Amino acid sequence: MVRPFLPLNSLRAFEASARHLSFTRAAIELCVTQAAVSQQVKGLEKRLGVALFQRLPRGLKITAEGEALLPTVTASFDQMAKTLDRIEAGQVRELMFLGVVGTFAVGWLLPRLADFQRRHPFIDLRISTNNNRVDPAAEGLDFAIRFGSGSWHGTQAERLFEAPLSPLCIPKLADELRSPADLAGATLLRSYRTDEWSTWFQATGVPPAAQVNAGIVFDSSVGMMEAALQGLGVALAPPSMFSRHLCSGAIVQPFATVISLGSYWLTRLQSRPVTAAMRAFSDWIFSEIER
Repeated sequence: MVRPFLPLNSLRAFEASARHLSFTRAAIELCVTQAAVSQQVKGLEKRLGVALFQRLPRGLKITAEGEALLPTVTASFDQMAKTLDRIEAGQVRELMFLGVVGTFAVGWLLPRLADFQRRHPFIDLRISTNNNRVDPAAEGLDFAIRFGSGSWHGTQAERLFEAPLSPLCIPKLADELRSPADLAGATLLRSYRTDEWSTWFQATGVPPAAQVNAGIVFDSSVGMMEAALQGLGVALAPPSMFSRHLCSGAIVQPFATVISLGSYWLTRLQSRPVTAAMRAFSDWIFSEIER
């Protein structure tokens, strides 16, 4: 099919219908009538000589031919959208898509982001936060900042820094803690990583509290620290990511013992070409760490 005759309106109607599996919802997105979307898709099917959807009483079911066409159409529209976003007021802007574990975003990145924007005004960051479970390929990320060992399949990882863990709580609770053994009477807040508190108690030489694996479980240190601020218990979290709370006195670190179970890493898929925006961000973040 030669380029001048590409049925762009029909392809757009198909792509929206495939995402929603509904002509009606596709029509709402595209600000046209349901009949217009249906006719566009029918015209595309007639042109291709195949059915792209099965029409069901309640919605649509995409056919094998539709599934074969959809990834290419979606990627093409996404690429066009990204290119159009880069052009603003006659100046080409660079887009960079960054996934960040929430604790790092709140505790380290956001307080420094104004400096990056000042140094690189024509790079637009698109930031999505996560709980360390991320799929860079599916989410279209240029970089993902993750916590762990640095070993992820098909990924290039550059170590940023360690983030040791230690108990953190409000001063009222800390007043009741004279030694690690006193944590046996406290509510221990933990993440989905079940070995953290046990490892910390082992480092202190004290047998783990009975409720190490009980209580409230959080999918991020940000949520866990909010619970600690509310006085719900003692969190095991990285003090370096919550320095503002420590400096203000809202949170205290009752014991000096820390454990390290991993580091933060700047990662990208090995198959991902490095753009100028990615190089600028990488240079900036490592220069900030070296300060």
